[in-house]
Amino acid sequence: MDYLDRLVARYPALKCCKTNIQKAYQVMVQCFESGNKLLIAGNGGSCADSQHIVGELMKGFKLPRKCSAEFAEKMCKIDSTRGLELAEKLQGGLPSIALTDHQALNSAYVNDVQNGGLLTYAQQVYGYGRNGDVLIGISTSGNSQNIMNAVVVAKAIGMRVIGLTGVHGGELAKIADVAIKAPETETYLIQELHLPIYHCLCLMLEEKFFG
Repeated sequence: MDYLDRLVARYPALKCCKTNIQKAYQVMVQCFESGNKLLIAGNGGSCADSQHIVGELMKGFKLPRKCSAEFAEKMCKIDSTRGLELAEKLQGGLPSIALTDHQALNSAYVNDVQNGGLLTYAQQVYGYGRNGDVLIGISTSGNSQNIMNAVVVAKAIGMRVIGLTGVHGGELAKIADVAIKAPETETYLIQELHLPIYHCLCLMLEEKFFG
């Protein structure tokens, strides 16, 4: 199923983004095929989008993602009762972390580090990030300073960066390996287009790894 063609048919305004959506997909495929992980960060509505993406990647979206018979057997050898239930209910995931979710860590960093409020995502990228991982930075303006700080750290580590922005792209589009620029200028309108874009990416990834 060609989810990308279907996306453009439903949202013709996104035709201009089609090439970069495909590029972002390929970047994430290479990441997961190499055993690496995805980190995601955003603010406000984009914070919620970060969590939403993780929710689609870390469990079944449209397809069943049964664990392998080999893994099921290993669990049953450890605990036959629990192993059977786990084998039936566990769903395959693509390793993804929303940097927005760690309130204890983020609040401690803000409290302990002078002017640390714009550095919490950067700190997490520094701690979690490894060469070959991917950071998705979501910023409707492309200029969110906490996102840009995280991007600088990610690039220094050797991570690739996907930017999800508005039409102007801002600083993020200039430094990202791939920038998907939703063709709107108003924040809420940009966010309305971000959702079908990342849903499309999640569907494409699920089909690739679990189809």
